[in-house]
Amino acid sequence: MAVSNLDMHALFVLGDLRAKLVKLFQSRFVYITEQNAEGIYVAEIDTESALVVDDKPGLKLKVGDHFSASVLPSREGGKLDIRFRDIKLTVYGLGDYAFVTTADGNAIVFKEGHNVVTVFSAHQQLQEGLTKTLKAVTAKAAKWRKGELVTFKASE
Repeated sequence: MAVSNLDMHALFVLGDLRAKLVKLFQSRFVYITEQNAEGIYVAEIDTESALVVDDKPGLKLKVGDHFSASVLPSREGGKLDIRFRDIKLTVYGLGDYAFVTTADGNAIVFKEGHNVVTVFSAHQQLQEGLTKTLKAVTAKAAKWRKGELVTFKASE
């Protein structure tokens, strides 16, 4: 029988990461991108129309039907479960994410395998060059060559 637990280190690291996600969703316009070998998918979330629920005691963040992030117990001590569209991404701790700051806003880039998901909090709504701007944000942490993820610079 598998034993799942949430150890204090995972609670501290992943809980802090969830709190930083909550902070990103305090901005009016949040952009989420999924990038993989097939290409890039971009979604804009207007947090005025999408209900943002921060369940601190449950260590969960839910944004309408678009996005959710939860700190959950696991065999490894803890995991951050992220859901966006059909994507279910699991972050176990250090090395799977990067913090990015640009003139347009702040982001957290998550990596699982050869998929990268970026949550970008814009200072103002991006009117032009949306895909170009978001690819540039992701490129600060993840480098792609011929459709393949070749390097990922984690923040911690």
